[in-house]
Amino acid sequence: MPTFRPDAHATLKRLSEGLTTSAAEMEQSIASAQSEEGAQAFISTDFEGARRQARAAAASSPLAGLSVSVKDLFNVRDQTTAAGSLVLHQAPVAQSDSTAVARLRAAGAAFIGRTNMSEFAFSGVGINPHHGTPSNPAYTDQPRIPGGSSSGAAVSVAIGASFIGLGSDTGGSIRIPAALQGLVGFKSTARLVPTDGALPLSSTLDTVCAITRSVRDAILAHEILSARVVPRLKKTLGDCRFAVPRTLMLDDLEPPVARAFDRALQTLRSLGAQVKDITLPELEELSAINSTGGFSAAESYAWHRELLMTQGTLYDPRVKLRMERGAGMSAWQYIELTQARHDWIRRMTSAIEGYDALLSPTVPMLAPTIAQVAPGPERDDAFFRVNGLLLRNPSVVNMLDGCAISLPCQAPGDAPVGLMLWHGALRDDELLNLALALEPLF
Repeated sequence: MPTFRPDAHATLKRLSEGLTTSAAEMEQSIASAQSEEGAQAFISTDFEGARRQARAAAASSPLAGLSVSVKDLFNVRDQTTAAGSLVLHQAPVAQSDSTAVARLRAAGAAFIGRTNMSEFAFSGVGINPHHGTPSNPAYTDQPRIPGGSSSGAAVSVAIGASFIGLGSDTGGSIRIPAALQGLVGFKSTARLVPTDGALPLSSTLDTVCAITRSVRDAILAHEILSARVVPRLKKTLGDCRFAVPRTLMLDDLEPPVARAFDRALQTLRSLGAQVKDITLPELEELSAINSTGGFSAAESYAWHRELLMTQGTLYDPRVKLRMERGAGMSAWQYIELTQARHDWIRRMTSAIEGYDALLSPTVPMLAPTIAQVAPGPERDDAFFRVNGLLLRNPSVVNMLDGCAISLPCQAPGDAPVGLMLWHGALRDDELLNLALALEPLF
């Protein structure tokens, strides 16, 4: 198990009290990144650059030189953005930072390295055949998947190499690894954070966000990335109304997940919160709405089409297969998909409007072993089954254009399980404040 490190808020407090220095904190981050657990979390590192940034950061800046990792999806000036692939590993370096990186840099972040990921962010499992797959540090029995696509981002936070793991979430790519590793993953409403300078998977669904060790760090990261302040709202649990969708979201739960989720609901009820089971039949429509491949297939194929024709052999075969499915979607089908989504969002918004948040397991399983889903055609069926289950619950929120946060809810000593609080668009502030109240309960 990784060595425990305090979250960014606690560390910033120690900095302000003169109990530590940015340089000392950076050395701890670098030591963690150089550990066996960190070996495959990063595609590349820049320890000297991180040291310089830590020393140069203003003590009054929001991050004061603390370590931040960057998913290999984001432009960082003078670095190549390859998105975990071989196809782009010799692409020209970026001439400028992506907006997300620029905002973190202005906030005093020290960038320790580019993190490993599912190739082109097209998987919730976290397997990468080119750079290896980082093992989930929450487990010591045997190597288990980290979750994806922001696999290295989560591992970098879990092992103490970074305080914020910058990533993206198109169908759960922040929340899945957070849930499987016992971390906090917040997916904001997509429009709140610019995606420019980030290599796209789906321009419709992509969200720029981060993985952290605590909710208060998630708020800090979101405030920096969205360039806005999250107001602190006071609401007691006794005044809260939560909905638990029984449709789809509770299907096929592994027993440890079911136990942790039920325990979380019982805790909320015991503290006076209203927790109501609802059917939410609209969730059953998603399979039909996405039957032609969905936005990710069509929009990724549009971006990758020429590269697939000229360098298709360099792609992860599992990623290539799903991208090429987008080639079969006609213009009228894409338009119908867009229209169906708008109508579905309208009806979903009406159905959930009366609740402060909806509660679901983030994913229905514990982390399976890497060996079960490792690269190889003989394991493709297992990979796609696991991938589908991992994406099932969190992808609902992306389709809804909503916001969600995954919180650890397992009992002490148990394997990580994520509790997902979610709602529709622009309910971010209420959701983050609820997460602050719920976090210490589990």
